[in-house]
Amino acid sequence: MKKRFSLMLVIMLMLVTVLAACSGGENAEPTPEGTPKTETQTNNPTPEGSTPEDSTQNDGLFEATDMSLNPSTATNRKDTLVVGTTSPKGVFNPLFQDSAYDDMINLLVFDSFETINGDGTYSPYLADSIDVSDDGLKYTFKLKPGVTYSDGTPATVKDFYFALKVLHDKSYDGSSDPLSYSIKGGQEYYDGKSNEISGVKIIDDNTVEVEVTEVTALTKDFLGGIAFLPEHYYGKDYKQGNVESVKALNDKPLGTGQYILTSFKPGQEVTMVANENYFAGAPKIKNVIFKSTTDETKLAMLETGEIDMDMVTVDEDNVEALQALGFLDINIFPTNGYGYIGMNHEKEKFKDPKVRQALVYGLNRAEIVEAVYGKFADVINVPQSKQSWAYTDEGIEKYEFDIEKAKSLLDEAGWTVGSDGIREKNGEKFKIDFSGTSDNPVVDAILPIMTANYKELGIDIVAETLDFNAILDKTDKGDFDMYFMAWGLTPDPDSTVYLTKGAQNRIKYSNKAYDDLMKQGKRELDIEKRKEIYAKAYQELNKDIADILMYQRRDGWAINGRVNGLDITPYKKFVVDLYKAELEQ
Repeated sequence: MKKRFSLMLVIMLMLVTVLAACSGGENAEPTPEGTPKTETQTNNPTPEGSTPEDSTQNDGLFEATDMSLNPSTATNRKDTLVVGTTSPKGVFNPLFQDSAYDDMINLLVFDSFETINGDGTYSPYLADSIDVSDDGLKYTFKLKPGVTYSDGTPATVKDFYFALKVLHDKSYDGSSDPLSYSIKGGQEYYDGKSNEISGVKIIDDNTVEVEVTEVTALTKDFLGGIAFLPEHYYGKDYKQGNVESVKALNDKPLGTGQYILTSFKPGQEVTMVANENYFAGAPKIKNVIFKSTTDETKLAMLETGEIDMDMVTVDEDNVEALQALGFLDINIFPTNGYGYIGMNHEKEKFKDPKVRQALVYGLNRAEIVEAVYGKFADVINVPQSKQSWAYTDEGIEKYEFDIEKAKSLLDEAGWTVGSDGIREKNGEKFKIDFSGTSDNPVVDAILPIMTANYKELGIDIVAETLDFNAILDKTDKGDFDMYFMAWGLTPDPDSTVYLTKGAQNRIKYSNKAYDDLMKQGKRELDIEKRKEIYAKAYQELNKDIADILMYQRRDGWAINGRVNGLDITPYKKFVVDLYKAELEQ
């Protein structure tokens, strides 16, 4: 059988020379139960074509062993790949998306000047060439000739410029922060003082020059990651100061990408058909269906062949059960992300850092992580992957479970135990409303342990379970005390997750010292100096406690052995170049 995965589980060794960013300049995407973050990689990947045999091995490629067991439900689908996924929210526009599941669809529909490689670096994609001036202030992108949208309209750099205008519009409410990239004239466009961004110069239909007022380590890849939005489609009703006409097309996307969205049934499925005129070559798999699954349903759907692939919770029971089926490849690798418990910093009870520290000391995180993932996850204390060049453990408090220390900190913060055993301060009982996703093994482990631990501290937990999108809505509105979710990271540590008023700061955290360090890190071009700056930033977060960092787990994709040619790494999603994949007949 042909082998199909580029397993780059030691790729961070290469990233010491890489300064990369993600589309839109952000480095995180919310996911439901933990696209966690750091992890000690104790084993190198096995050579392609081999199967891990060591019972302690916790990453690598576990190959299918008997394809004769493949169910006819799967083998009878000759031209259709069915992918299991958490239900997308339906924001099929990369400028406005706020979940990893919408992002999967958007990566198939839209393209940009650059694409991500398996090692976390970036390469030209729609761009024929990218030139940077000696002073780092001018970036010239040349579009490949012959690129068209799926409706047949030729793509031009004017569509890239249109996307920049939408991002800089004062009414833009997506998760990117384009003003932070200091494009000349961007602020004036945002303020409505100009109807053009003066730093963007259209040289011809295939060439655009972008001038910035400040050099950063991320500018080229930020610009290179902005998706082309066809102005003839998205811009026909757009007026500066109101992006609602653009957002109105979120469920009817049009791009240059590998696939065309044909239907979206919320909570059920997304169907897509190959773009036969794709500039890089027509996809070899004609149809792709993203079918909504949960942790309760996905294993059974893989077993029956109803879906060909899905991201699975990597624990010992699941890996053993999936291997026993015989016809699945299991690709396991360190997650570039982290699971966390967010707390609302606008609530008075969470404003004292001693209280926040007590909530970490007083929660047995190791017990939760062990219960869910066993050897496939580690407790973390900084929001960065151990595979990253920016990771540090120097000067980092581990916050190992210590109920007495937690009690002492709460006492110092003025929260005293009442006659009913619940702490109170200024007439307020210490009650926490906690939200987690339903049918989620992590939440199922958190709730009893958190309830028991915090009861001993004198804190009352009131829990609710909701679907992922409902929790996103609650956090968007600020209607929460605590919630469990996860962030997926990109190779560069730049992020707005904890920045004061940051685009992705769901918890409303604010820390001037951290803000200043992150600004320094973004503007510094020397990677060794950047390491020092981010180490200080993580030490500041570790001391001040923005949220309760839980774990970095390992990600796992269970994939029917009939699927060939997928490329999956901690940094590269399989959809990035899905057009190359094939189905064995």
